[in-house]
Amino acid sequence: MSTASIFWGFLFGSIGLGFFIYGKKQQKVVPLACGLILMVFPYFVSNTILLIVIGVVLMAVPYFVRS
Repeated sequence: MSTASIFWGFLFGSIGLGFFIYGKKQQKVVPLACGLILMVFPYFVSNTILLIVIGVVLMAVPYFVRS
């Protein structure tokens, strides 16, 4: 695991924690699920570019999918 992967994993995990807390307080499923996935997926993705692409897509999902 490279330093860049650790940095991006920490960044997406922190943003995921924010989404998770927001989704839990507002009782909204989409931010809650995206936050949980953002916190967990860096453990399974080792390619840095793929990590960034998946993280950005997951951060954009709550903006486009409103429920």
